[in-house]
This record gives sequence, structure tokens and C-alpha cells, in this order.
Amino acid sequence: MTTTHTPDTLHRILDHSSRADPYPLYAELRKTPVALQEDGSYVISTYRELTGILHDPHLSSDVRHLSRPMPAAEAHTTPSFINLDPPEHDRLRRLAMRHFGPPHTPGLVTGMEPDLTAVVNGLIDDFAGKERIDIVDDFAYPFPVTVICHLLGVPREDEPRFHVWVNAIVDSLDYNPKTDPKEKLDNGMQARNDLTQYLGGLLEQRHGRPGDDLLARMANDDGPEGRMTDDEIVSTANLLLIAGHETTVNLITNGMLTLLRHPQILQRLRDEPDLIVPLVEELLRYEPPVHIIPWRAAYSDISIADTVIPKGSQIMLMLASGSRDPARFHDPDRFNPDRQDNQHLGFGSGIHLCFGGPMARLETQTALTALVRRLERPTLVTDPPPYRPSPILRGPIHLHIEQS
Repeated sequence: MTTTHTPDTLHRILDHSSRADPYPLYAELRKTPVALQEDGSYVISTYRELTGILHDPHLSSDVRHLSRPMPAAEAHTTPSFINLDPPEHDRLRRLAMRHFGPPHTPGLVTGMEPDLTAVVNGLIDDFAGKERIDIVDDFAYPFPVTVICHLLGVPREDEPRFHVWVNAIVDSLDYNPKTDPKEKLDNGMQARNDLTQYLGGLLEQRHGRPGDDLLARMANDDGPEGRMTDDEIVSTANLLLIAGHETTVNLITNGMLTLLRHPQILQRLRDEPDLIVPLVEELLRYEPPVHIIPWRAAYSDISIADTVIPKGSQIMLMLASGSRDPARFHDPDRFNPDRQDNQHLGFGSGIHLCFGGPMARLETQTALTALVRRLERPTLVTDPPPYRPSPILRGPIHLHIEQS
């Protein structure tokens, strides 16, 4: 297959005017599974090629392997394990997972279910007397923020501080030096430094003081592989704080929007609460919270779909496009919670499969079940709703609904 340039399609996908419905553009992009761009980068958009390269050891997550600098990446900071390759990636992920899930802390996520339900119901209780609700500001944002603050040991009252930093960091992820003001990059880098300093201060308070939160556990861990360094703990906490709520906000909001657009399925979920498990899996395929992995590098030459991607090339992975690929999924543009064999790319694939996936699933299942059960005849105020700037972490910035 001859690799061709499709810059216009990619530019249109990245443009905010396409944020409400990028899926027709993804279909256009899939006509060339591996597409060379004008700047020498490559865009991969089909399911088979995406899953293949996500499991390819020649694909690097370390931007230091790029042949050209990537200013919006984690420069000037200790990279989190999501931006590292084996063996360092594997070591840091194992050390973090000791405190987050099986086999060392197998009941952490499932044991939080009563607390999650209590937080969700408390937020919905606050809807009383309101004719109009913003699902984002009133529910989908405060819920996962409360959860990740509790897990990490970050004071919930500090949310206004780190909210500003996280917004600036996320906004800088798609920085393009040709079209964006340098201020966008500078604000993101300053926010990253501010958040790193803040988390470093919280970590200092944990040394020698064992506790149940993740910062305390990582600071005082004496496992067989030793402890992370302080810089490694802070970079891990940075990742977990941002990813631990940003993606879940989008998943819950996209889920409620999808249900309101499919009232028969919404009613079915009311009648069949167990439907929530496959429904969330279909949601991860149909309207995922992460659409694009913008920075991967070819560690060496990579052959894929009859195309050789040269060593050092930037590779952009269009995950949401792959999950709508008709070559893999029957009738992919239909929301179908009864879908079988739903091996979506909503949490990625390979060694970087989403670390917090089990928590995000449980949070979304809890949130949508409660919303559907307790809201009376909810209706959308605006469709499509306004969307956040990012094409990478895609979701509505507000989702106003009315209930009668």
C-alpha cells in the first residue's frame, strides 16, 4: 500500500469545529491506514494496524527517541511510566500497581464501591429543586476528582489550585508551533512545574509516616524491588491525578449524552441494571474519553501495512478511529450494548493498557446507573453540546439537561 499525504483530513480532525462529530473524518482517514504527513510524522487509523503497532516492541513511548524535539511532551520533568519503555516502564508500573490493584491490593477498587455510591448519591441529592443541571460541573467532574483525591491523599479543598494547572497541561497536549501561540506551551510547562512542586510538598509530609493513601504507600514501600525515587513517585502521582479524573469526566459525560440520544436504551438500563457492564464497554468503543495518542516514536524502522516508518519518526495513533473501523466491528456507528466480542481500544492496548481502567469502569457504571435511576425524564438542552478544546481528551465542556 502506498503511503499518501492526508494533511487536510488530519487538520480538520484537530480543528475545534469538528469536535462534536469527528467520526466521518475518521472514516475518511481510514482509507489510508498509515498516512505520511507533511511534517514527516505518520498517522495510523485502522484497527488492525493500531493493535499491531501497539504490541510492537519497536514502538517507543519515550519521546527522546524522536528525531525532532517534541516541546509539548514531558520535557524538563521526570517522565511518568506512560512515557517510558521496558524495562523502566515495567518496573515503575509494577511498583505503582503494588498499591493500586492485584495481586498485592486486590480489593482496593471493588472495596470502594460503597463509597462511590455514597458520593454519587450525595451529588444527585444536590440536584433537588434545580430545573437545569450541568452534568459536567454538577456531577461528572466533582465525582472522580473526589475519588482520586481520596486515593492519592490530595486534599479535596486544594481542587481549585490543581484544576487550573490540569486545564493548562491538557490544553498544551496538542500544541502546534505552526498554529498556536507559544503562550499555550509556556502555560502548560509552568503548570506542570507547579503541579510537580505541589505534589512534591505532599510527598515530603508522607516520609516516615505510613498511611493508607497512595502517596504514603509509595513513600514508605519496602517491597522486594525497593522504593521509587521521590521524582518517580511525584511523576506517577502527577499521571494518576490527571488521568484519574480527566478521562473519567469525559467517559461519564459522553455516556449520559449517548443515553439521552438513545432513550430506548436509557429506559432499558432502568429496567435492566445489569446491562450497565456491557453498556460501558460499548461506550468505551463508541464514545471513548481518549481519542488520540499523539506522541509515539519509531525505536527503529517499523514495517506496517506495506509501509516502512523510519526510525525516529513521530507516530500518531487514532484510537477512536480504530474502534469505529467497519473491518473489525459490525455496524460500528451504531451504539449497541449487546455487541459481542467488543475488543475496543477505549483504554488502549499492549503494555500501556490503561492503568486505571478498572477504577474508571466502576466509577462510570456507578455514575450512569444512579443518574438513570434517579433523574426523572431528563432532556438535553443543547445538542450537540459545547466541547472542550482538546481533540485528544474529547468530551463536552458542559452538558446541560432539564428534568421534569
